[in-house]
Amino acid sequence: MAQGVGSKTLDEKLRGMLPGVGAKARELLVHSLSEPGFDGTLSAKDVGALAQLESKTVSNLMVELLPLAASYARPSISNFHVGALVRGVSGRLYIGANFEFSGQTLGATVHAEQSASANAYMHREENLTDLAVTAAPCGLCRQFLWEICYGTGLNVLTRNHPPAALKSLLPDAFGPKDLNLQKGALPVASSPLKLKSPVTNPVATAALEAAQMSYAPYTDSHAGVAIRTSRGRIYRGSYIENAAYNPSLGPLQVALAALTVAGDDAGQIVEAVLVEIPEKPVSHRASTVGVLSAVAPSATLTSLAAG
Repeated sequence: MAQGVGSKTLDEKLRGMLPGVGAKARELLVHSLSEPGFDGTLSAKDVGALAQLESKTVSNLMVELLPLAASYARPSISNFHVGALVRGVSGRLYIGANFEFSGQTLGATVHAEQSASANAYMHREENLTDLAVTAAPCGLCRQFLWEICYGTGLNVLTRNHPPAALKSLLPDAFGPKDLNLQKGALPVASSPLKLKSPVTNPVATAALEAAQMSYAPYTDSHAGVAIRTSRGRIYRGSYIENAAYNPSLGPLQVALAALTVAGDDAGQIVEAVLVEIPEKPVSHRASTVGVLSAVAPSATLTSLAAG
């Protein structure tokens, strides 16, 4: 769902997408989604108001809003749209959807559950309480979520099924404790990274901030990406590592997820900056070049060293 759409048109879209949602609740959603700085989140105040207007629990409201989340999906290969919302302990809702990149490996795919939880991560949410998703999470997402919410309960909500604890969906889970860690990705912890050669460019500054808040306890390969669109908006993405390695989420994927659920267009990216630490076990340079060339081939990419 793109920004800049007139309120009447957006209301019509919501009416078709969310037929069970009343006019007053749609009006509130139109206001939230139309805000110039909309960032793929719904405030705790708006969530509470929506639940009250619809006479629903927040959990039921999350399931009701899944078609809205799925409208942000960009499944260019499978054409299989998935939406997800996660609720933080703050009461805020974070939208997520699945993204695929034609011409790139399937490993570049971002799952809806990853997108939603990465959205919460980039907003420095302390922890997550509930996840609503259009279909039961796949094994990769269960592993990814286990790292994000490690040591706490997360309820998984799907339509026409009772809530399920994440732990029940991933018995005998492999996670941080198996690699001698006591916590997972949340709450976010920042590292004191600095650029080897200071740059005052705001995109570089945003990329450094993303690298500083990246989660890389297994390889110490902290990295961040910032992307700027022709409209002037800047989106950040932090590297989010996983004990099982493969479910780790690259910084460009996180930034692209932020851009898309904000209603922006990846084709409008004009500049990208990658910040990472040289000579670490993991580098995101090659994957960033590949995915960026697929979504915004005319964008410039600058790589900066930090330490």
